[in-house]
Amino acid sequence: MAHKKITLLLLTASLLASLLSACASQNKLMMMPFDRMPEKVQSAPTRVLQAYQFAAANPDTVKEIPCYCGCNTIGHTSNYDCYVADVDASGYITFDEHAVSCSICVDITQDVMRMVRDGKSPQEARAYIDMSYSKYGTSTTP
Repeated sequence: MAHKKITLLLLTASLLASLLSACASQNKLMMMPFDRMPEKVQSAPTRVLQAYQFAAANPDTVKEIPCYCGCNTIGHTSNYDCYVADVDASGYITFDEHAVSCSICVDITQDVMRMVRDGKSPQEARAYIDMSYSKYGTSTTP
């Protein structure tokens, strides 16, 4: 009888571990590899580096997110523009160094990263960013 209880307990623990592992892998962030980042970004604080890696690897998400740091005055139309200046036909990325020294840009991206990990949609992330950052200025995204 005790052997059956132990077997059942081990089976339950194994199943729970599998479920937790599956949930964690579902919300794992796509990140651009470190070695594809420009030198200035590679030597930046970890939060900044991670924001660049996330933005470069998730353009469809980050292009939907506004920025509120005032970068619309330099032509930015989304939070993505704070990180990426251009992507050519071959996929080569020219990075924008704006976010290296802009904590608002990085904070916005870090919030989006957290929300993606939590399973939120880009629309939910956008609503949160609008609500949280509109006090800093005008949105870059209409």
